[in-house]
Amino acid sequence: MTTAAKRQQHAAPKLLQAVMDALRQPDLRNKLLFTLALLIVFRFLAHVPTPGVDKGALDRILNDSPIFGFFDLFSGGSFKRLSIASMGVYPYITASIAVQLMTPIIPAFRSMAEEGEQGRQRINQITHWLTVPLAILQGFGQLVLLERSGVIANVGFGSGELLPTAVMVLSMTAATMFLVWLGELITEHGIGNGLSIIIFGGIVAGMPSLIQGTFLNLNNFSGLMLFLVVALAIVFLIVVFTEATRRVPVEYGRTLFRGGRMYRQGGNTFIPLRVNSAGMIPLIFAISIVILPGVFASYLSTNTGWSGSAARFIADLFNSTGYFYWALFFFLTVAFSFFYTLVIFTQQKLAENLQKNGGFIPGLRPGKPTDDYLTRVILRITWGGALFLGLVAVTPFFIEKITGVTGLLLSSTSVLIVVGVVLDTMRQLEAQLLMRDYEGFLK
Repeated sequence: MTTAAKRQQHAAPKLLQAVMDALRQPDLRNKLLFTLALLIVFRFLAHVPTPGVDKGALDRILNDSPIFGFFDLFSGGSFKRLSIASMGVYPYITASIAVQLMTPIIPAFRSMAEEGEQGRQRINQITHWLTVPLAILQGFGQLVLLERSGVIANVGFGSGELLPTAVMVLSMTAATMFLVWLGELITEHGIGNGLSIIIFGGIVAGMPSLIQGTFLNLNNFSGLMLFLVVALAIVFLIVVFTEATRRVPVEYGRTLFRGGRMYRQGGNTFIPLRVNSAGMIPLIFAISIVILPGVFASYLSTNTGWSGSAARFIADLFNSTGYFYWALFFFLTVAFSFFYTLVIFTQQKLAENLQKNGGFIPGLRPGKPTDDYLTRVILRITWGGALFLGLVAVTPFFIEKITGVTGLLLSSTSVLIVVGVVLDTMRQLEAQLLMRDYEGFLK
């Protein structure tokens, strides 16, 4: 049995007791209550609607279009109401990923990343600046797509459209930055990663309506039971692959001078290389790419001539009910897993940091040989994480084929986010408890 599986056998019985222990500590209780209070603020904001929305038309396109389901996922369920928080924190996530990818490429970003805490603050500030124009562009594009779907009117730059469009776009942008601020407050004064907690809160809030709309309204109780069994299996596998690591042994040697004599001392430790270092980012990349061709083609399908024929062919090819769509989704998820893992691995500079701190892997020379070895190891173990993420990506397709229930396109991605956020919050809460001599629940 894997180490992660053994941990989870003991995690559940101790989780409730650990939470009770945390509530007995005034400072931890305040952190938990602060996090809960900001989540309530977020849920209130998610119910502030954008004026002039056709709710019936919005419900229909949410069921028919995967891109709008994708927006709803990262808005924490706000998109289904088209509230002012309908973009959620997705523009900030996009800006963060863009800055992270540009850091090893652009010399100015690379030098800032090497400046320590001050450099990270400057990069974070640039990420915030980049979020604003991205939010404006996404907000306007989102409104244009919704107008063409008949959900909302008066979007554009005409005489009677400019002011309503500007008000809607600016209010949505302001709500996005407000949610980013709430997330940072949770990170600083609460428990867990604030942005992840906000997405987590929206997904959990939408789960009852998902079950109600896809199973109970259809009286498909057998499908519901099968869905629950598959969901539990997915949760277990997500925990195993999230916690799975390859431990690379490392030895440290240092020289001490005592009484005019030189002594050499050493220590043994390890580098934990995660099987799934990329987290959910490859899924976000893959689904962003795979759904766009079909969406754009659907708006050109009414054209006459060769352009309309090509658009209809592409729309049929990238239909979410077809095998090509899901095969491409699987392939892109696996490919982006390797790409993003290598980006993160390159930024960490493990071999260089080991050499600076007097560490070495037994049997390997410091420098390039160590870097080559670590690269080979991370590529080899990433196959497991990449294939697992690919299977998570296509699980809704197989669930739909087995249960006959639609509307579960993003359910496995949601489960991956929820489980990842829960594990990360548990680690942080455990660290706080261990500082106060409590037994952890991840042991």
